[in-house]
Amino acid sequence: MVLVIIGIIVYTFRDSAGPILEQLEKTTPAVIAGICAMTVVYHCVEGVITTLLAKQYNREFTLGMGITNAFLCSFYRVATLGSGAGVAAIVYLGEHGIEYSKSFGMYMLQYAFHKISIAFFSMILFALNWNYMRVHFGEYMWLLLAGYLVTLIITVVLILFSCSRQFHRMLLWVVDFFNGKTKGRFDPQAAMLHDQCQMLEDASRQLMGEKRLVAGAVGLNLIKFAFWYSIPYLIFLGQGEITLPQTMAVTSLSVMLAAVIPSPAGIGSTEFVFTALFSGIVGTGLAGSASLLYRFGTFVFPFLVGAVVVIIRRIYLKKTGQAKR
Repeated sequence: MVLVIIGIIVYTFRDSAGPILEQLEKTTPAVIAGICAMTVVYHCVEGVITTLLAKQYNREFTLGMGITNAFLCSFYRVATLGSGAGVAAIVYLGEHGIEYSKSFGMYMLQYAFHKISIAFFSMILFALNWNYMRVHFGEYMWLLLAGYLVTLIITVVLILFSCSRQFHRMLLWVVDFFNGKTKGRFDPQAAMLHDQCQMLEDASRQLMGEKRLVAGAVGLNLIKFAFWYSIPYLIFLGQGEITLPQTMAVTSLSVMLAAVIPSPAGIGSTEFVFTALFSGIVGTGLAGSASLLYRFGTFVFPFLVGAVVVIIRRIYLKKTGQAKR
């Protein structure tokens, strides 16, 4: 799938490679430093969210642990193309006083808050910049609405799976029904799903009851996204007639639409949608180079910082005799 998407990108923008490389060469060290600073702030806010949720289970969980967890997840997200981030978070939380069942439920709810905030942020910015978005994307409005609809469906299903007991009962009934038809062929998977649903119910019962905590988590997600969605503005500053709110609106839309394209860790899909949306506003060369720099800031740089965190952490665990993996 990744190769297919990359192939589509290369074919679509095959005539723009020169302008893209030319724009990349114009990027100053100050812009790179600003991009890195914004992604550090993003992960610090993510660490605050993790800390607030984790303290519901372990009052001794610190902000430093939360920030470390954020960069660990970024490292394993790249190293495993998205599949290992959750496992890394659950293992790390377990090592710091939060048992597996609770850490699994907490991570799933945190992920649900993350996805909800992406859709919510995009809708807010789209509404605030309605005239601008209508001028540039009016002819694709039905496609955009379809993207919002798909995102809404995914978000609702994620919320239900994270905290709805009735949804779990319905899902388990369907799974058990088909498992019975196959004479128990999928017993291990059905048992695992039963356990996961129970863990999510236990976590949601404890976390979702704290309304201020949930509102705070969503609010902090909006703040962290504001830093990432501002990255393209640093690149466009002085090169295109686009304001910060407009840049954030288009970036949030590209992130939301890219999320509905099946691609490991969003590789390829993010660059494709980002370049396609911005090319009509700032030109293909600048849009293409901005998409690569945005990928660097939100994907590569956190991975590099996470790699340093992993190395330091392994050295520490080895010296203290606590290495587990």
